[in-house]
Amino acid sequence: MKHLHEIVSHFDIEGSVLSVEPLGSGLINDTYRVATDGPRDYVLQRINHAIFRDVDLLQRNVSLITDHIRTKLEARGETDIERKCLRFVPARDGKMYHFDGECYWRVSVLIPRSQTFETVNPEFAYHTGKAFGDFQSMLVDLPEPLGETIPNFHNMEFRLETFRQSVQDDKAGRLAEAQWLVDELLVRADEMCRAEQLHRQGLLPKRITHCDTKVNNMLFDEEGRVLCVIDLDTTMPGYVLSDFGDFMRTAGNTGAEDDEDLDRVGLDMDIFRAFARGYIESARSFLLPVEIELLPYGAKLLTYMQTVRFLTDYLDGDTYYKIKSPRHNWQRSLAQFRHLQSIEEHEAEMLDFIRQLL
Repeated sequence: MKHLHEIVSHFDIEGSVLSVEPLGSGLINDTYRVATDGPRDYVLQRINHAIFRDVDLLQRNVSLITDHIRTKLEARGETDIERKCLRFVPARDGKMYHFDGECYWRVSVLIPRSQTFETVNPEFAYHTGKAFGDFQSMLVDLPEPLGETIPNFHNMEFRLETFRQSVQDDKAGRLAEAQWLVDELLVRADEMCRAEQLHRQGLLPKRITHCDTKVNNMLFDEEGRVLCVIDLDTTMPGYVLSDFGDFMRTAGNTGAEDDEDLDRVGLDMDIFRAFARGYIESARSFLLPVEIELLPYGAKLLTYMQTVRFLTDYLDGDTYYKIKSPRHNWQRSLAQFRHLQSIEEHEAEMLDFIRQLL
């Protein structure tokens, strides 16, 4: 860890470093807890430059987001703001990151007495929905535009273009087995590009969205109350239905993302109702009618998109996602498609519930 101590020395932290230890189990960035003899501890992260190619843009985004949220919280008269908003520490050269010649690093203040949860029940789903709705609401009037940290991340037309090319190339020789699923996905393709079509028509706006709405991207206090939204790297212009849909894709699934027993996979309506109730409560002030109507469609869209992405990687020979076995991406594709079918079966019921909330 000696190298990490040297990295931390480039940042304007208070106190001397006592230890640097691994923190959490994130899949994208390497994260460490920095203990000091000063008034606070810190979080050191190695930014995954293979995914986030423009580190200047990335760190500018998160600085704009956190500064704006802090201003909003202060205007509300919130207390304990240091635990309700992330704060990044500048490097000694004034930049919001340090480049050591090979890797990019950043430091933020560790939020004390906080915890995350991996499992979801209706209570946490409600609080998570309310927090993500509030997160979007606070950023509606962000004075400066954010850049796309991952271009076309939730652009379905782009994902389908890539998918069709993978089907055509069949690099791994797997198309024959997967043809039935390819056909199922392509027959839905036009419908699943509806968001992009509505945006071009000027009917569906882009907001500032988190793009990774999982319950473990929330910090809770000792009593289980929400403190703040974390993991802001994918926060960028997008559709609110994407954030809503991504939570339904992950937390709203009664099975696992790669479940081998497809009978376990399906939409958990209790989780949906709880999340929708919390989300509408805090986001209703700025949502347009078209955005509200499209929330169930968002659940369908994000699950469809992930099915396409898993199957694309399977056809390409597993070049993007980490796999546990040669058929892991195929099993992921099957499980996501089953979840998609369940969402389609419940779509009318979901929309009825949202209309009742209004």
